[in-house]
Amino acid sequence: MEYSAKEILRSHVQPALGCTEPVAIALGTAAAASLLPGAEPESIEVWVDANIYKNGMSVLIPGTGGLHGLDLAAALGALGGDPSRRLEVLDTIDENQVRQAQQMLDQGRVVVRLIQERGLQIRTRIRTAGDEAESLITGTHDNIVSLHRNGSPVLESALLGGPEGDSGNRLAELEAWLAKRSIAELLALLDGLDEEDLTFLEEGVRFNDRLARHGLKYGTGLGVGKCFSRLIRQRLMCRDMVSAARMLTSAAADARMGGVKLPAMSSAGSGNHGLTAVLPIWAVRDFIDHRLEDVLKAVALSHIVTAYVKAHTGRLSAICGCSVAAGAGATAGIAFLLGGDARHISHAINNLILDLAGVICDGAKLGCALKLATAAGTAVQSALFSMQGVHVLPTDGIVDRTFERTTFNLGLLSSEGMAQADQTILQILMAKVAESAADGRDKKPS
Repeated sequence: MEYSAKEILRSHVQPALGCTEPVAIALGTAAAASLLPGAEPESIEVWVDANIYKNGMSVLIPGTGGLHGLDLAAALGALGGDPSRRLEVLDTIDENQVRQAQQMLDQGRVVVRLIQERGLQIRTRIRTAGDEAESLITGTHDNIVSLHRNGSPVLESALLGGPEGDSGNRLAELEAWLAKRSIAELLALLDGLDEEDLTFLEEGVRFNDRLARHGLKYGTGLGVGKCFSRLIRQRLMCRDMVSAARMLTSAAADARMGGVKLPAMSSAGSGNHGLTAVLPIWAVRDFIDHRLEDVLKAVALSHIVTAYVKAHTGRLSAICGCSVAAGAGATAGIAFLLGGDARHISHAINNLILDLAGVICDGAKLGCALKLATAAGTAVQSALFSMQGVHVLPTDGIVDRTFERTTFNLGLLSSEGMAQADQTILQILMAKVAESAADGRDKKPS
């Protein structure tokens, strides 16, 4: 079976409000709570895989005034989330529900437990005075595969499956097909883009650029993007393609990781992937002659390459996907926009993977703005080098003769080589949580 660019974009690119890991937990509890309308939760139990736990434990949750925590996300989803909004489930919460959620946490009525199975999994159980409901999310952040009320399966629900009722099987088939394509075949997919696709891509650019503008104006999060802007004004840095991409992308990450209540257009299940896949390309356009259609085609290629790499590495891993997956997408899009052919694009991706394959994922947090800045700058540099004939050799490290073989090697590194690293990262993070709890710190960031 063959797939189109439209199918790839619609299955891998969608709006997300807040970091997708706590949001996925909120979606699970909101879905379970929807089976018990009007009932107040007496207790909430959530079981998550190691990567959901790692990625969601420290990032700020939009609409909470600077709070974080998987347990808080679970309570918010149950108390005020709208599961029909999928990854924008928390757009409906208010201050009263935030206070209620904190009270539930203070009373010990919300428990989040770690499970050992690999792969994205979120299992939720909500108990009320006389009933209980369960939900199960697997594979992708919004793929609700089962719902139960009082032990009986709920088979007729619009919530089951991902967007448009996708059960996840079709997505797995698409990704298996995608993982076998060549870079030339990925490029050929762009010929099938229509006006609807271009409008959708432009909407995604607007979402992510709005986050960047917020970060640049207010210096939210770590203020990395605003610091770049200040350094350029002070002439301590110059504004060029690399610095512009780093500034715009990190500013958006500042806003998103800082809990600003604005959605990002995500890519391959991650809002930060979406920022990295889109904004470096959007920044580069200021330095070259271009047509908007070509910029949007470059963004489409970026999303497709991001999905391609994630099909090899998995949705969540110990390797920073913003660096090697969305970064690969961004450098492919930039090389395309600069007039590069399949060979230039392949070399640009190899340049980036050799440079950034060692960047670890130690969870979503304010500091992700620094990693996105690195990924964005390296994406521009890798494309520029490739266009100048500079590219790493197939004898270098995990880089192989082609982009396709390099990505296969990256997948092995991610799924097999970094498995123990992922566990070690999690141990470090859990030790910090235990220490924080022992010190009696509250949930507000210092």
